Amino acid sequence: MVDRLAADHAAKGLTLRPEIETAMRTVPRELYTPGLTAEEAYENTAVVTKRRGEESISSVSAPFLIAEMLGQAADALGGLAGRDVLEIGSGGYNASLLRELVGPSGTVTTVDIDPEVTERAATRLEAAGYHDVTVLCADAEHPVTPDRRYHLIIVTAGAWDVPPAWRDQLTGDGVLVVPLRTAGMTRSWALRRSGDRLISCSRRQCGFVPMQGDGAHDVRYVDLADGVHLRLDEGQRIGPAAVEGVLAQPRQKAWVGVSLPPRTALADLDLWLATRLGDGFAVLSAQQEAVDSGIVAPSWRFGAPAVLDGGTLSYRSALRWTGRRFDLGAYAHGPEAAAAAGRMAEHMRAWAEADCPPSALHVLPAHTPDGDLPDGAVLDKRHSRLVLTFTIEEKETR
Repeated sequence: MVDRLAADHAAKGLTLRPEIETAMRTVPRELYTPGLTAEEAYENTAVVTKRRGEESISSVSAPFLIAEMLGQAADALGGLAGRDVLEIGSGGYNASLLRELVGPSGTVTTVDIDPEVTERAATRLEAAGYHDVTVLCADAEHPVTPDRRYHLIIVTAGAWDVPPAWRDQLTGDGVLVVPLRTAGMTRSWALRRSGDRLISCSRRQCGFVPMQGDGAHDVRYVDLADGVHLRLDEGQRIGPAAVEGVLAQPRQKAWVGVSLPPRTALADLDLWLATRLGDGFAVLSAQQEAVDSGIVAPSWRFGAPAVLDGGTLSYRSALRWTGRRFDLGAYAHGPEAAAAAGRMAEHMRAWAEADCPPSALHVLPAHTPDGDLPDGAVLDKRHSRLVLTFTIEEKETR
């Protein structure tokens, strides 16, 4: 498993830190995935441990994602040895990895809202020999240990917002690693505290089971066709009537005309589009059967940027490869399909011509005045004002 993780990191241009590699070779993952064979326990996929109906509400995360998020934390803090860590969302496996990483002079506290999950985590940690991990059952939307401060808070459930308790429980320069949904798209952000705000150090594309309790935020879906949906996560007002029959209309396409290498960070492109496509922005998702039948051809079936504008739907399409490089494209359906596909292609071209700028995130309290916000696209949440920015280098002119 770890050999595959190291190769996966290298393919993404990342480095698997030696101490994380050692921890992942040390902790017995099969003890946290009962009922699976050893081969299944060490597959590079998430293992669902609890469901509510069809919804997954607890899981042991995929090893590659655990390794990437631990790497984000260690990179931001210059290592985890001796650190005090709070994990929000418990399963036991990640807590045991953290215990290996903080060493004898550090501490690990893991919390979950579900008593069944915390009981299982405590039992498995004990069985694996990690007797000094503190396991708590509480809603971590609120302060878990009001008198304590942590160098690292790492969240292993999908969050829609950043409650004040997370910032306030960090040390003055502590780091929060959180899978945060912005405009319906989840990124794992490593955020360093600076006074009353948090500023990103790194980001990774990811997906997690949703947060429960007072921090829960329901996603709304609008059906476009069998197995095809628009995901609405920020209060967009798009109803079924607005999209009825749109995919039955002829499809128009537009290509950007670029040639990009495989490691291009398209997760940043999707955030760029979210900040530029206007109020009709949504995320298109599709079942594999809908993709195979040709109803839609999204860039990623679990979440492609899309926009509904005056009865016309456009979305980022699957890539067009030529050898080892690719072009970006947009598909559109509706009365203004050609123009809509062209507009989305222009936004993608602007990103490519700016040398594919990386995204950064600032998290500020909800009461922050507009004049105190950094320049960027503002997204208001319940507790926070999020500002997405992109680092665009000035090009020399001769």
